Amino acid sequence: MKRFSYLLLVVALLLGLMAASCRPAATPTPEVVIGAIYPLSGALAPTGEVLKGGVELAVEIINGKYPDLNLPLAAEEGLPNLGGAKIKVIFGDHEASPEKGMSEAERLITEENVVALLGCYNSSVTATASEAAERHKIPFVNASSTSPILHTRGFKYFFRTTPHDRTFAENFFDFLKDLKEKKGIEVKTLAIVYEDTLWGADVGKAEKELAEKYGYEVVADIPYEHKTAEVTSEVMKLKAVNPDTVMMASYISDAILFQKTFKDLDFNPPAILAMDAGHIDPSFLGTLGADGNYVLSREVWALDLAVKKPMIETVNDMFKERVGKDMDGSSARAFTGMLVLADAINRAGSTDPEAIRKALRETDIPGDMLIMPWEGIKFDPETGQNLLGRGIIVQAQEEKYYTVWPFELASRDIIWPMPKWSER
Repeated sequence: MKRFSYLLLVVALLLGLMAASCRPAATPTPEVVIGAIYPLSGALAPTGEVLKGGVELAVEIINGKYPDLNLPLAAEEGLPNLGGAKIKVIFGDHEASPEKGMSEAERLITEENVVALLGCYNSSVTATASEAAERHKIPFVNASSTSPILHTRGFKYFFRTTPHDRTFAENFFDFLKDLKEKKGIEVKTLAIVYEDTLWGADVGKAEKELAEKYGYEVVADIPYEHKTAEVTSEVMKLKAVNPDTVMMASYISDAILFQKTFKDLDFNPPAILAMDAGHIDPSFLGTLGADGNYVLSREVWALDLAVKKPMIETVNDMFKERVGKDMDGSSARAFTGMLVLADAINRAGSTDPEAIRKALRETDIPGDMLIMPWEGIKFDPETGQNLLGRGIIVQAQEEKYYTVWPFELASRDIIWPMPKWSER
């Protein structure tokens, strides 16, 4: 009897082993593939590096578990509504070329089978890449391009989280009004300087229209060639008209070149008020050091906002460990855009582009779940533009950027006028 029982036990074990060998292997956690298109080579590669770093940090938080961060999808690993699926990002390099941006969008959609796209920083590249996405009916989230026309094209798959330059230009004139009323500093004359691609041209147009609306005299209107090698004639024109404020729209290489030429030609305006981009890129102060001090720039983010929202410092520390430098407005926006897109995919519970588009339209993320100084993210159902964004103004002081406006958010007093080069 004991021998019979032993034989039964052996048979049962053998049958169990056979059954186990016939079972299918455990299904690996699925991946949701997203494409991100940025300038990863060429003159804007330093900017591309921080944009990429912002996206990668967001993916790290989404795919990991960070319950102490009050951010979308931070509390659980992966996308819970898709069985814990992890986000995978495939990057494309547009080299600041609209044509390359479109071809990279096509490649990511048709060859890499991405379910959505993120990009592209340069407005002119975002314009073409989002055309490709619209044609293929693939959702496109734009986190860092600010040309006002991008959300007015009637596209159904285009969503922009950042405020655009018409909003930021309005902020400039709100700032100048506050400057007069609260600080006793009056600006009467403006010089407007801008690079000649879609972004710069749109900025220049908006600033000129608003200057006329609010009664400021534009004493110089100076477009220049993007990625120019020399700006002596432009700076000489500025010296000749001696404006109260110079409004600038430049990418990084141009912003550095202008600042060096200002010093070489001893041009000393009371203020330089920049439309971010090159003037808040980490390479601006990284290259110029103290010569970059006192420049004012509109921003969408600043590290000193952590005083009122400590989560910002935590996220910045994570970014700095990954990239080796502090976040800036560009990387913070890219980080936020990635979270918004992933949140929509999770709420869709699907990788179907149409379901993702529907979820993006229904996005409603409150400001306390963002590292941005915005009221939140909620898209206009007709245009895809975030309705809850706003800008701030920072000033470079002691080779760091500090919030100086709105004055109630300021961590430092504004320095106006800028010290002359001979006094620095």
